[in-house]
Amino acid sequence: MAKLRMIAPTLRTMDTRTVRPPVKTADAFYLSPEWRKLMSSIIATRGRICEDKHCDGRTHKPGMRVFGDHIVELQDGGAPLDPANVLLRCGASHTKKTAAARARRLAERY
Repeated sequence: MAKLRMIAPTLRTMDTRTVRPPVKTADAFYLSPEWRKLMSSIIATRGRICEDKHCDGRTHKPGMRVFGDHIVELQDGGAPLDPANVLLRCGASHTKKTAAARARRLAERY
């Protein structure tokens, strides 16, 4: 009976102890005094809660971090400093909505 031989791996692996992903930085707009002032006023008015109607709230804790998320994204022509165009979202809801918007824009290209 013939022996089975292993095929050499074709994919290389990276040593994650030395290779690091690039540091994520916020867009300059979200660091501006105007945006920070708007976010402070929205949080003071609405409270520090996730306003996403699809959020299940499992990860919510008192004083949790909320993200100001544009309903109509800036890339799609949304008003940057209009409080009516901003929803407060928890991290999980913000990530889901942003990923869906990116996927939609990518699908529209092709």
